[in-house]
Amino acid sequence: MKNTLVASALAIALAACSSQSAKEAEPSGAVETSSAMPEDMAATSAPATPAAEAPVNVLSLEGLGDLKVGKAVPAGSSWRERGAQASDTCRTVTSPAYPGVYAIVEKDKVRRITLGQRSEVKLVEGIGVGATEADVKKWFAGFREEPHKYEASPAKYLTAPNAVSGDPALRFEIGQDGKVKLIHVGTMPVLGYVEGCS
Repeated sequence: MKNTLVASALAIALAACSSQSAKEAEPSGAVETSSAMPEDMAATSAPATPAAEAPVNVLSLEGLGDLKVGKAVPAGSSWRERGAQASDTCRTVTSPAYPGVYAIVEKDKVRRITLGQRSEVKLVEGIGVGATEADVKKWFAGFREEPHKYEASPAKYLTAPNAVSGDPALRFEIGQDGKVKLIHVGTMPVLGYVEGCS
């Protein structure tokens, strides 16, 4: 049995070597029409690495992609200040990779990430903008309800009970139609801001 395994491994190695020599001898425009690897081995080979990975469209308590709550905006990322800013101490950043999403930065750290109307980003539970209040309560029972500052009831805010702990938490804005208008992940007091930086 041991000799059979050694012989099989040697045969595969020789086939790979002879395949490599044949490839080196081919003209640069030649198209390979057969594989030196047996079919049953081809299924176990590693898949090709994609040239570029798509952005991760899941918002977690830690953040979104390379943008992390409590950390600086990553250098070299697509997150940038765009347009007029409300103040020098509180800034907002956006990324073309995440339409409808913005983050609030204070003291050079990301304090909140917000999913807005055009965003296709969702929470890991599958909740995104446009989900119903009932869907939110199914996953996030016990969230604190507060009246909405600018819309009449049944519009409201649903905030995680641990939001005052200093750890990142969730806050939903529910519109008069009973659907999620905005989703925020961040730390207080920025998590509770109702007008961008205030």
